[in-house]
Amino acid sequence: MPVRLIVNADDFGLTPGINRAVEELHQAGALTSATLMATGRAFDDAVAIALRNPSLGVGCHLVFTGGVPVSHPESIPTLLGADGKTFRASYLDFLQALLRGRIDEADIARETQAQIQKLQRAGIDVTHFDSHKHLHLFPAIARTALYIAERCGVQAFRYPSEPGWSRSVATAVPLRRRLAQTALDLYEPSFRELIDLKADEITTHGTLGIAATGTLDAVVLERLIEALGNRPPDRVYELCCHPGYNDTDLDAEKTVLRASRELEMRALLEVIPRFSSGRDARGPQLIHYGNLGIPGHQRGTRHFVPNTGFEKVL
Repeated sequence: MPVRLIVNADDFGLTPGINRAVEELHQAGALTSATLMATGRAFDDAVAIALRNPSLGVGCHLVFTGGVPVSHPESIPTLLGADGKTFRASYLDFLQALLRGRIDEADIARETQAQIQKLQRAGIDVTHFDSHKHLHLFPAIARTALYIAERCGVQAFRYPSEPGWSRSVATAVPLRRRLAQTALDLYEPSFRELIDLKADEITTHGTLGIAATGTLDAVVLERLIEALGNRPPDRVYELCCHPGYNDTDLDAEKTVLRASRELEMRALLEVIPRFSSGRDARGPQLIHYGNLGIPGHQRGTRHFVPNTGFEKVL
């Protein structure tokens, strides 16, 4: 069996331009998966795209910073900013509150459930979860998110750690990206220990493209795929990417990823279809999280029954 690769787009549901890119890339054989933001302004548009593209794996992109939560604000007070209505706008502010023990894990549980079940109630078979800024790597969030997701019928999740051989491919990594990677490295051992305790874990052997976020052009992507060909054949990896159109809708969002979204889109279109079409035998087998583990076998034999989003969890 060749190395298997999940090509996953984050921020599905943030803007119509990002949604359009996800659909175009999937139909071109350049994308297998996307994680949908329950809090995104273009959520309904993303749901419509997901439902008319059933071969696209759709996960939940948990969001705890920026924007309006899914839960009623009064039920999650420690997740909110000074206005008491919206999430903290700053990732650093959230992180400081988390590390100082000022965020209640019960609030994380409520909002995690609300976001996953919003997707399920919209008719989405949620294949996995990850999180905005990889926040589920931190123990206080990981413990809760893993528990709640499993209770919601979602067993697969992103392992947000990038192997050294993949990081070495990235070029011109900004200082903020290096600092973020340092934080991820610091908490990776505790995350690894936590998921090792889960007998039914469904995840990958690592996530590629984290270091290259914002600089993932065709040259870097080609090198990543070439390096992937040297991995043991029983491995599964995820390529994390952020494609989209840099348009007026994106101007209204607080994100540092703007022009790079179209750069990534062009890179994916140029490099990935070569492997999805089978023209290059050296390439990985393209899959999505819904193909993994026992749930993947059940989906393949049409015996998997996804949760409806109305199940009692807490």
